[in-house]
Amino acid sequence: MADSDGEYASDDELKRHGKRTADGRSKQTKASWEDVKRSWDTVLETADSGLSIAEIREAEKRRRLLRDTTPLQRGIIRHLMLVLDMSFAMADKDLLPNRYRVVLNNAIGFVREYFEQNPISQLGIVGMRDGIAVRISDLSGNPAEHIEKLMQWSEQQDPQGNPSLQNALQMCRGALYQTPSHATREILIIYGALVSIDPGDIHDTINDLVADRIRVSVVGLAGQVAICSELCKRTNNHDGNYSVAVDEVHLKELFFAATTPPVTRTPEQNTASLLMMGFPSRTLAPKDHVSFCACHAKPTREGYTCPRCGIKVCRLPIDCPICKLTLIQSTHLARSYHHLFPLKVFVEVPWSQAYKSTACYSCLTPFPARPRDSVAAAPAVLGGRAGAKGSGKQQDGEQKNPKPELKGVSESGRYACQVCGNHFCIDCDVFAHETIHNCPGCQSDTRDVEKDTAVAVPDGGPTPMVMDS
Repeated sequence: MADSDGEYASDDELKRHGKRTADGRSKQTKASWEDVKRSWDTVLETADSGLSIAEIREAEKRRRLLRDTTPLQRGIIRHLMLVLDMSFAMADKDLLPNRYRVVLNNAIGFVREYFEQNPISQLGIVGMRDGIAVRISDLSGNPAEHIEKLMQWSEQQDPQGNPSLQNALQMCRGALYQTPSHATREILIIYGALVSIDPGDIHDTINDLVADRIRVSVVGLAGQVAICSELCKRTNNHDGNYSVAVDEVHLKELFFAATTPPVTRTPEQNTASLLMMGFPSRTLAPKDHVSFCACHAKPTREGYTCPRCGIKVCRLPIDCPICKLTLIQSTHLARSYHHLFPLKVFVEVPWSQAYKSTACYSCLTPFPARPRDSVAAAPAVLGGRAGAKGSGKQQDGEQKNPKPELKGVSESGRYACQVCGNHFCIDCDVFAHETIHNCPGCQSDTRDVEKDTAVAVPDGGPTPMVMDS
């Protein structure tokens, strides 16, 4: 067995975990305990009955959907600065392979999801290391640029030094200072250390953030820090958003929760203003005509022409580099609209109402049959006292060891829309709430069309064919 300091390792262990250097000393590349997967973290068992893996996964999917869907006023045009801790604390291995790699991987996924849910918003990334704040990417609306910068830092840089919370906040405040007043100003900090090496009084920086109406949210990896709690409460009108992740799954949930725009609560945040936007059309030049785009100064054949000044840009959404007009497409505005009117949560369908459907309305996947139909035939086949004794023992066993219940999971595998009443499976339920943000049954509902047709057609007359326009 290998020593704790890595001075000696047997040949069998070297084949599995490492290799021996030229001077005969062992060099381990990975410890055996780093690949341990604890099965009791994913399986729940009782004395005689338990929950299957499918039921646990279904409960996990439903847990993400069981949230408040009350329509609230939110800012759909956002300016968010993402601050990542890159200090010595991120080298800890309580998250495998270490905190630094896990946070960077989640940051890449967060960038994609953020622009998927907020296509007309902008994002910037800042890092904390060596007692200073480093700018990873500038505030922009292009996710490809942010992902490229994060991948470069993941390959070329390692965590080192101490974090400086005040320097990071000052850099984010400078980047958000020039943003328009109709958009939200937010800072999301992923903090892994328990200390902060600041050059001055951080309370003065917090006062500046409150004066500039900048909201700060913190996700901790080690434990709660008093200054982080005060920072979140004061910048969020005493409704702080400070959480500490307990594992990798919880970290991802807290990370991706920031993709939803914050609620506007104070009178200053509720100030309404008109915003002028442009909807340019895509143009494609002939093969022998190439022009430079105004946003990157690169030669391109295709692009979008600003309807105000006529300059060409290569991507949308973007602010025109010449006249500062916001250029977007109608689909970008529609994808941001679902935050204001979220889709209602589908309700569980009991077995008493399961007879209304045999397959999912959306994907036509067959629903499971009612289990009592097969269990009820057992006493009739056995017959006599043997069947009665068997059923009695089964009932006693069910009462003694009842099956644990999972919150939000339907016993029939069906989930009904509260508006149209159609039944859906769990996968279509998740897809409707997290991807398309619309109910397929409500979108394809033809009850109004049938009603108008029945009024227009006399009794006994031919029914006209309804065609989509």
